[in-house]
Amino acid sequence: MTTVARRSTGSMMSELLDWLDQGSPAGVRGLGLAPYVRVEDYTEDDTYVLRAEMPGIDPDKDVTLAIDEDVLTIRGERREEQKDKSHHEFHYGAFTRSIRLPKDVDPREVTATYVDGVLEVRVPTHHPDHKPVSIPVQRAEKTTD
Repeated sequence: MTTVARRSTGSMMSELLDWLDQGSPAGVRGLGLAPYVRVEDYTEDDTYVLRAEMPGIDPDKDVTLAIDEDVLTIRGERREEQKDKSHHEFHYGAFTRSIRLPKDVDPREVTATYVDGVLEVRVPTHHPDHKPVSIPVQRAEKTTD
């Protein structure tokens, strides 16, 4: 079973630009205002999955992932160049995107893959057993003073 989960990135401007980009056919990408890294996230069985659009990136050289407490930070640098006979265009710049992860994540179990311009981070989630625990009450002796 797959459940879609939208998480706030903490940046109101990023959320506004995402909303504008989704709300119009041309979006705001043509203005250069769309976030550098668009993400989607969802839960699949007992795994939190984050997918980030990062075309034209060399994941070996240009991307680092770090987890600090319950926040995953994706950092990178885009260096893309396109040339033909009469046209030369390039895009470059550093980017950072931070996403809050589910609680109780073990960073040693997180995996990341990059295929066809999409970074996929898989985070196993552990649901502790919340079984009722019975606590015995002991009778104490009365003390006399």
